[in-house]
Amino acid sequence: MNGWTFAATVGLGSGLGTALWGVATGPLRRRVVAQNLSTALASPGMLLLAQGYHRPSYVDLGLVLALLGPVGTLVFARLLADELAEDPPRAWGPTWAVAGLGAVTVIALCVATGPSRAMAKLLVIGALLISGNLVASRALSGGVRGVRRG
Repeated sequence: MNGWTFAATVGLGSGLGTALWGVATGPLRRRVVAQNLSTALASPGMLLLAQGYHRPSYVDLGLVLALLGPVGTLVFARLLADELAEDPPRAWGPTWAVAGLGAVTVIALCVATGPSRAMAKLLVIGALLISGNLVASRALSGGVRGVRRG
């Protein structure tokens, strides 16, 4: 086990364990936020595993998670808009923490890979991961002021 796989194991084990607990228990607002955070934690984990095992195909899985995770959260936010309007989630602390984890992971991997096409791909994944997580969290917390729902 090298440092990359150890970091992936710690990140996936602690983060996804906590997210699984949040999805399985508690009120609706905590379950939806935990679902959003689980995909935001799984993507950096896949990127770290790609570096640790020297498997570039795992980077593609991280890209898919970075794209589809926030989309799934936006679907949940749309379908559960009435229930979430009564008690909107407020999870900016965990959202920024996971965005920071994604940024640190992408920066570390960019330094390790050096200038190449792989680094450009990592930067795109990082931008999608961070911006998608922030947009999805904003949608869960009530959206943008002045915009009417459906």
